[in-house]
Amino acid sequence: MKVTVTTHVQPRCATTAGADACAAHVEGETVIAVVADGVGAARAGAEASRRIVDAIVSQYPIRPREWSPSHALNEFARLLNRTLYQESIARFDAPELVSTLSVAVIEGDRLFGLNVGDSRVYLSRAGTIEQLSVDHNDPIHDHVLNRAMGMAADLQPHAFERELHDGDVALLCSDGLTRILSNDALITHLEHRSGARTLVNVARHEAGDCEVDDMTAVVIDIDRKGTMRAVSQQSLSIPDTLEKGNVIDGYELLRPFTGTDRVWLAQKDDRRWTLKFAPLEARDDQAYLERFVKESWNASRAEGDAFVTAFVPERATARYYVQEFVEAPSLKLLLKSRRLAIDEAVNLGTFLCDATSRLLRLDLVHGDLKPENILAVADYDRIRFKLVDLGSSTEVFSVTSRAGTASYLAPERFHGTPISERTEIFAIGVTLYEALTHRLPFGEIERFQIPTFHYPRNPSSLNPNIPAWLDHVVLRALSIEPERRYRHYSELAFDLAHPDRVEPFYHPDAPLLTRDPLAFYRAGFWILLAATIYLTLKLLTQH
Repeated sequence: MKVTVTTHVQPRCATTAGADACAAHVEGETVIAVVADGVGAARAGAEASRRIVDAIVSQYPIRPREWSPSHALNEFARLLNRTLYQESIARFDAPELVSTLSVAVIEGDRLFGLNVGDSRVYLSRAGTIEQLSVDHNDPIHDHVLNRAMGMAADLQPHAFERELHDGDVALLCSDGLTRILSNDALITHLEHRSGARTLVNVARHEAGDCEVDDMTAVVIDIDRKGTMRAVSQQSLSIPDTLEKGNVIDGYELLRPFTGTDRVWLAQKDDRRWTLKFAPLEARDDQAYLERFVKESWNASRAEGDAFVTAFVPERATARYYVQEFVEAPSLKLLLKSRRLAIDEAVNLGTFLCDATSRLLRLDLVHGDLKPENILAVADYDRIRFKLVDLGSSTEVFSVTSRAGTASYLAPERFHGTPISERTEIFAIGVTLYEALTHRLPFGEIERFQIPTFHYPRNPSSLNPNIPAWLDHVVLRALSIEPERRYRHYSELAFDLAHPDRVEPFYHPDAPLLTRDPLAFYRAGFWILLAATIYLTLKLLTQH
């Protein structure tokens, strides 16, 4: 393959940032190019366009190998759309993270793509030009979009696929360019192998003052197409039964983990590993298969000391993924023998903020934070932690069900509120409360129960070693009123690191003496003074 890729963005005004964003990435015989145009009427359109471009370009190269290009692009578009929409509702009470999207992927000798909105994708060949995308505009008011990323909860992108020829040119551009340059003009410039900057400069020169808009172009000049065929969905076996001594791709199965026959301790080259196999239902149910593929993908994306290393072997012959085996008890098992010391609990909270922040950078939330899913690794004179079981991890704002463990779910999750940083912080608060007191703050909640939440006892009333500042941190983290809870992991992490700057947190129905002792005694003083004056005057009048 021999390609030349050029990109150029020019905002409407040179002194301010525009709402357009674009990027392209070339690796081997794969090219990924994206253009997004933030909707001007939306308050966060520019933010949406940048996030869309960054997410697709960074995630496509590491997508699950089982996903075809078309399937991967459709998955990314739908997940991003849902995240943007739900976050808009949470932040603005209306869709404000709204943007168009056009994306093209070249794998070898084929081009795959999709679009939402009116940013276009063209394919120029031998003096002709074909618009591969579809404009999603209102039929009466063509300047108004009837479909865009983040505009609605559900999304139906337009997808397309073409075989490539040597000498083809692909163009992705925003409507700021296509409103100025006609198809004939585009044919002429692409025939002359003009780059993205030239196209944008020509359009800017020809535009009148009232027509100037943000202009963006990505040009992919395909001098010689690739020879490989695009990656298609792999057909991997799902073992019916697994037994001790089985050898799969060099991994010898030693024993299953408690409660399941699909997760095994295995050994390869004198090192122990954990192998997780797809459920048997995935043979006939596409939904089960998709969930397992996404789980293995999410597990492999989570990198760093906070997680166990996970990967899908390059030459796997069965449907499974591998995780490093860490010989350490869960925090739940440790808590059966003792409570965490204050410094250990602070370290736990700091660790959970760091681990969940790392997931959030991938637009993920864990979804089932609890002591069972935290390993407590003894390291000389201290304990360090690892977050495991990403099987429940999902995109932030993507789940409105009660997925997870009921006793750790935020109250609003029982009423359809989507999963978010704030709901995950509640689970961190419950975990800290349990680690410090040996009790769940709201008791054991059954899976299908709709509980009534009342503010719990202060942790310090169950463990007198807990300092007042940590009391306030834990109570704020598990506030049953979402607006009084920490909104971001960084806020919780800051308070854990700065005890002297923690603001007091009290229940709304807490007595005044608890909430504000100074105000209580001040009020008592004035009441007592008023009573003394009243009684004195009454005594004087009687004499």
